[in-house]
Amino acid sequence: MLPRQALLTASLRLRLLQAAVVGLALSASPLTAEARVQADQVCSVSCDTLDPSKAQEETFPVPEKVINGRHVVLHVSDKDTMAWASIDGGVTNDAVWLDRSWDGGATWDGLLGKAWIPSGWTGTRTLMYNLADPARHRRGLVRACGDAAGVDCTAWVHTSVCAAACDGSDGPSGDNQPVPSTTLSNRTISLHIDNRGMAWGTISNGTAGDEIWLDRSWNEGASWPDGSSLGRTSVGSGATSTSTRLYATTDPLSKLYGGAVRACGRAVEGQNGSCTAWARPASDRTGAAAETLMYSYQPNTAWWPSSWWNSAVAVTTLMDYQQRTRRTDLRWIVNEVFEKNKGVFPAGQKSGDSLEGNFISRAIDDTEWWGIAWVEAYDLTGDQRYLNMAVTIANYVQGYWDTGTCGGGVWWDRERTYKNAVTNGLYIRLTAALHNRIAGDSLWLQRATAGWNWFRASGMINSAGLVNDGLTGSCTNNGQTVWTYNQGLAVGGALELWRATGDGSLLVEARQLGDAAMSSSVLSPGGILSESCDAAGNCDDNQKQFKGVFMRYLMDLADSTGDASYRTYAQRQADSIWQNDRDSLNRLGQRWAGGGSTARDWRTQASALSGLLAATSKS
Repeated sequence: MLPRQALLTASLRLRLLQAAVVGLALSASPLTAEARVQADQVCSVSCDTLDPSKAQEETFPVPEKVINGRHVVLHVSDKDTMAWASIDGGVTNDAVWLDRSWDGGATWDGLLGKAWIPSGWTGTRTLMYNLADPARHRRGLVRACGDAAGVDCTAWVHTSVCAAACDGSDGPSGDNQPVPSTTLSNRTISLHIDNRGMAWGTISNGTAGDEIWLDRSWNEGASWPDGSSLGRTSVGSGATSTSTRLYATTDPLSKLYGGAVRACGRAVEGQNGSCTAWARPASDRTGAAAETLMYSYQPNTAWWPSSWWNSAVAVTTLMDYQQRTRRTDLRWIVNEVFEKNKGVFPAGQKSGDSLEGNFISRAIDDTEWWGIAWVEAYDLTGDQRYLNMAVTIANYVQGYWDTGTCGGGVWWDRERTYKNAVTNGLYIRLTAALHNRIAGDSLWLQRATAGWNWFRASGMINSAGLVNDGLTGSCTNNGQTVWTYNQGLAVGGALELWRATGDGSLLVEARQLGDAAMSSSVLSPGGILSESCDAAGNCDDNQKQFKGVFMRYLMDLADSTGDASYRTYAQRQADSIWQNDRDSLNRLGQRWAGGGSTARDWRTQASALSGLLAATSKS
């Protein structure tokens, strides 16, 4: 690598930044190209115009362009998914900028970060711009351009998508057809996806000159500006069939997940064409569900808009997935969610309540969900800061344990209006988990034990072994709805405390709570887990995620006991989800038994992913 392409020193970076600022000031127009770009700023992990001194790496994936002796270089940090451009060996008023295209290089937004070499200097560089726009599901290409008594540009970077393999490869590993073939004048046009998520198209029963290709969309088939006619090929002379090469359906480098593909073909006679339905890979159930959940993740804000506690459960579910499958390529989101959400946010930005830092708000249960998430993050990564955050959260929650009303229990909210099952189920699980992870602890164990003993005696567990929502003002079971997540948290709390104490009676009680749910005509009509709002199709955004919480702790029960009945129940749920509540894009809905209209969004996706995970064996 040329010396001028070495990593810039901190001093030189500062001087080049000053030069870039001066260069911008030299523009004769009051509305510079830079200002126009700012109106449509793109954010991925970071936002456009990040200073290159903050880049996590510096690579040079395409050759530099020499323009009349000046060197125009494209710099890329794949870790940031960003690029910047530089020019050196130049003279005053030579310029450098980036072009960014959203349609494979056919058109582009030009002059991004345009900077001019100021007097007395021989080089300058732009700020950093994103290579992709995950929030709007757009894959971009970037190149560096310069004006030095002539204009020229480098090649576009990352023109091919690489995941398990790169676009244009061959040698599929397995063959699955996720959607029915389509026909055209007796030709059969089929979409194939292998076990790695690589897709190809075939046309058969055709004639020479017939064509086959793939379309690839990053926004679920709404548009495909950079993925039209991929691998387009024709049936050869004397042949009746042909196929495209393989193309990726996910672009982890660009933080673009859940890409959709379809196979299209054209008959040689006329201009007739036909396409299959759009589809995503479906051979690996949990992987397919996780990819679809990641489709809705927003890297710039590091959450799933717009539900605060639901995002805590979603990231916990993805950590469960990573633990279960030993997949590591999604590990990056754990740190992103932690760092970008631990601060202070006003009411309405990420929650209806103001967030006071360290994931704390007036809603005690909302806060606890994040404590559970950071325990899971510690288990996944071994990073002590996650466990420390869980302790911080638990200490806050402990302030709402109150023996003055109903003899104990944690209040649901800061206003101390309600003692309920969800808040106390979370409290037991969290405190017992802390004991199990902090060497020499006795305090958290005392708290977990007190929490369980109070919960068990509170009356919230009814005569059928099901957990009602909470207590009345006179400290009796209020008879309100039996929600699946309350049942699951009771199972999970008993299991974690059993691990802490070795008390076999706790395992017995966990089994009784799980068995009651599985045999209940309320929670498992026809053997399929259901929420009371499922039949009417009016589950709200909170209720959409309840069933997944139950399945998370049923998975724990199956692992802890080795009892095949729990895995059998979980397998029944997974099969029904996949067969009855999934569309061709692997979007999983609210009604796992199928039938009637079903809500589908990232909350139902996370919930159903937990249902699929519970059916998998522990690694």
